[in-house]
Order: sequence, then C-alpha cells, then structure tokens
Amino acid sequence: MDNSSSTERFLPVTSVNSGEGVEITPDLYCFTIQIVNVCFYGKAGRGADWVLIDAGMPKSATAIKGAAVERFGESNPPKAIILTHAHFDHIGAIIDLLEEWDVPVYAHQLELPYLTGEKDYPKPDGTVEGGLVAKMSPLFPNEGIDIRPHIQELPLDGSIPMMPGWEWIHTPGHSEGHVSLFRKQDGALIAGDAFVTVKQESLYRVFTQELEMNGPPRYLTTDWKAAKTSVEKLASLKPKMAITGHGIPAEGSWLTENLDMLAREFDKRAVPTHGKYVEEE
Repeated sequence: MDNSSSTERFLPVTSVNSGEGVEITPDLYCFTIQIVNVCFYGKAGRGADWVLIDAGMPKSATAIKGAAVERFGESNPPKAIILTHAHFDHIGAIIDLLEEWDVPVYAHQLELPYLTGEKDYPKPDGTVEGGLVAKMSPLFPNEGIDIRPHIQELPLDGSIPMMPGWEWIHTPGHSEGHVSLFRKQDGALIAGDAFVTVKQESLYRVFTQELEMNGPPRYLTTDWKAAKTSVEKLASLKPKMAITGHGIPAEGSWLTENLDMLAREFDKRAVPTHGKYVEEE
C-alpha cells in the first residue's frame, strides 16, 4: 500500500469559490479549497483556540495554514483535527499539516483502518450516472494512509474533543465511518458528504457552485440504503444552517425545505439509475 498517494496526487479541478472563506457564525468559518470545504471552529483572534474539521485536497496544506494564520495568528496550531471521513479530498493535506502541527486527529472507529494503513477504499465508480466528474473519478486516489500515532477514535459518548456543545452523529453510506457534527444550541450542522449543496458529479456545476440540494457524491458512495437513513436522520434534526463538504453553505427555510424534500424523495433525487454500487445493492 502506498501510504502517501491519497495526499500526494494533485488534481487540477477547481471552483469559483476556491480560496474564499465565509463566516457562518462567530466561531464557525467555512474555507473552500478547489472543490471541497474545510471548517475552522473557534472565534477569530490572534492566539485563540481552534479546531480544524477535515483537511482538504492533496497539496493544500499551504492554503489551509495561510487561512488559519489570517484568522488565528502565527504559530497557533489547532487543538485537534476532526475528520468527517477519510476520502482523499478530506484528508489531502493532513500528512503535511501533521509534520508541522503535532496534534491529535479524531475519526469514527470504522474509519480508522483507512487512517492506519490497514485498508484502501473501494475504487471510485466511473460508470455511475452523473457527469464528467463521475467519469473522471477512477483517476481519484482511494488508498488508505497511515497517520499513527496521531489518529484517535472519537469518544463513544458522542462528544467531540475540543468542541464543547457539539456532538458527532454516525451518518454512513458515503463511507462506513462517516460522521456529521451538530450543535443543538443554534442548529449548526457540519454535514461532511452525507448530503451536499452542489451536483458534485457535474464538472460545470462544481465549477460554478450553483446552490442545489443533492445526496452524497455518487462516485464514492457504496451503500445507498445507509446513505438514505443518514439523510433522514439529519433532516429530523431540523438544522438551521449547514456546511457541506461540497457546495456553498445553506441556511434557513431553503435548507429546511430542501433537506426535507431530499429525505422524502431520496430514491428519486439521490440514488443513481445505474452504477456499480447501485447494482451491487
């Protein structure tokens, strides 16, 4: 197993929002790297405590560190890194970041084999219904990486280290150990790829970042029954704002109405008509 390929293989795909950030709440900041979002939890300020959620695309460590310096000051690493899951576009910078930041990394128990060098993900499905990104997906890395001794299991009680008031929710389907993060106090949701607000299979939609409610990216989703249950679970929380792994943040009535619709009509709106993992089910 090549323990670096998922974090070393630069992919020349991007969006109009790449390099831009938006503050969702005073302590929640969404930063876009090419086609994926990372989150900074913590109020802005030099020397302030903060947590990084997900680690972006391969070769993006410089961009993440630059955004962190701008928000939290020089020589101020996060207290921890939380991973929604370990697909290549959510761990791309992590090895480079850990060379400079000696911090713990937390993920769900079922995601750990992909972060300790024990397993590779199933290969992306280039035959799945969608668009050009789906057809390109066999080129995407699927190899596991080994980030021991940094990697740790998320606490079984649902709490999130260094993020008081937040809970993690197991939302499998897109990956076995996928989690979403929720704060009941204000209804803030970090959904990862349980659902996304862009048609991730379409190169045009990915580039333009048109707001649109969608299920998880099809080319990497291997369990559609679990994915449906996960969306239903998140819709039942009635989040007031959501940062997804791909697409622009959503809030208010648009989020409520469209997430409810996705949950009700998941088979029609999210599940592809054909594809390797659909046919296997």
